[in-house]
Amino acid sequence: MASLLGMANQLWRTDALVRDLTIGRIRTRLDREELLRVRRGVYADQPCDEDDELRALMLRLPDGAMLARQSAARRHGFGLLREDLVHVQLPATVPKPRLPGVVVHRTVLPVRPVLVRGLPCVPAARCAVDLARAVRRLDALPVLDAALRSGMVSQDDLLAEVSAHDALRGVRQARQLIPLADGRAECRQESQLRLVLIDGGLPLPEPQLWVTDGFGIRLYRLDLGYRERRVGIEYDGRSHLDGDRLRCDRERVKWLDAAGWRMRYFTDRDLYRRPEYIRATIRAALA
Repeated sequence: MASLLGMANQLWRTDALVRDLTIGRIRTRLDREELLRVRRGVYADQPCDEDDELRALMLRLPDGAMLARQSAARRHGFGLLREDLVHVQLPATVPKPRLPGVVVHRTVLPVRPVLVRGLPCVPAARCAVDLARAVRRLDALPVLDAALRSGMVSQDDLLAEVSAHDALRGVRQARQLIPLADGRAECRQESQLRLVLIDGGLPLPEPQLWVTDGFGIRLYRLDLGYRERRVGIEYDGRSHLDGDRLRCDRERVKWLDAAGWRMRYFTDRDLYRRPEYIRATIRAALA
C-alpha cells in the first residue's frame, strides 16, 4: 500500500483501507503495529498526538463538523475553561451523531470554519461569543478577556459577532459583558474579581495597574486598582505561598503602604463564597 509509506501522521478510515488492503492484511499490520487504531474506524501508521486524535474524530463526523466552544477556544489560545469532553458544532440540518466523549452543538447561524493546526474550528469571535452566551456570568467575562488578550479578536470583532446572535439564548449576557471585556487581565480570577466589583455597583477598576516611583519608573503592577484613590486589589492564589514570593510580597507591601496605597487582598474563598465581603471591603476603602 503505497500511501502507507513515508507519510507522517497519515490517517485512514476503514473504508479507505479496504480499497487497498484485504481484511487479513489489515489485521496483520495491526498485529505487527504497522497500523494503529486511533479510534473506532480510523487508523494511523504511527503513534498520534492530541491533534491527530481530533483529526481522527473529524473523519468520523459528518461534513461541516468543526471544533467549537471550549475545544475551539483552546486552539485559538483562550482556553480558560475545562475541556473534559470534545465540543463540536454541526449545522442544524445534519443528523446528530452519538460518539463517546463528544458534545455536539447545533447552529442555525452560517459559519465558515478556520483551520488551526490542520483542525477545522469555529472562528475565534464566534467561539468567544458562543461561550459568553452559554457559560455562567462569572466565567463568561474571563473568556472574553482571554480572547482579547490572545490577540485573535478585537472588541469590534466581538460586537459585530454578537449582533448576529439576536434572539439566541444567552445573547443578553454576552451583549452586556463584551463592553466590559479587557485584554489586560492576566488570569481568570482577576477577571472574576473585576466582575464582582462591577456587579456590586462599584466603579470600574483598572486591570494590571502599574505603580511608579517619584521619577515615573514602574515598580509594581497590581491585579486591579483605582489610581486616583490609591486603592489596590490583589488576588492571593497558590503562588503567593512560596517562600521567596512571600519575602518579595512583604517588601512590596511595605513600599506601597509608605507610598499611600491601601492594598486589599482576597482569596478564592472570598471570590466564590463571600462576594459581598469583597464589595464591602472595597467600598469602605474607596470611601
